[in-house]
Amino acid sequence: MQIVISDSKTGKAYKVEGKDTEASALFIGKRIGEVVDADILGLGGYSLEIMGGSDKQGMPMRKDVAGGVRKRILITDPPGYQPKERGKRRRKSVRGNEISMEISQINVKIKEYGKKSLEELVVKAEE
Repeated sequence: MQIVISDSKTGKAYKVEGKDTEASALFIGKRIGEVVDADILGLGGYSLEIMGGSDKQGMPMRKDVAGGVRKRILITDPPGYQPKERGKRRRKSVRGNEISMEISQINVKIKEYGKKSLEELVVKAEE
């Protein structure tokens, strides 16, 4: 499971490869908008807010679809559909707002910062 961490202060994004057991303990069952503690990922002192994600086939998660299942819904706006004309609607497959084992990428942003910089922590974890 990939975790993409966005830092709004610097404008950078960092990709962390979460092991299945770590990611399961931290993210499975959580919903879009919830805040989680990032100590398990090796980011002591950081809090992360879940913004979205996508499943193994690339279907995006939507905050307004309940559960962790894939559904075909009629949508007019992103994520999942970006209409060329105003008022266009289309039935598309999207994933619900709950993180399950089918999710392959989770997008998060930093809510609270730790003592060390994120760049130091991510670079040490990769080495």
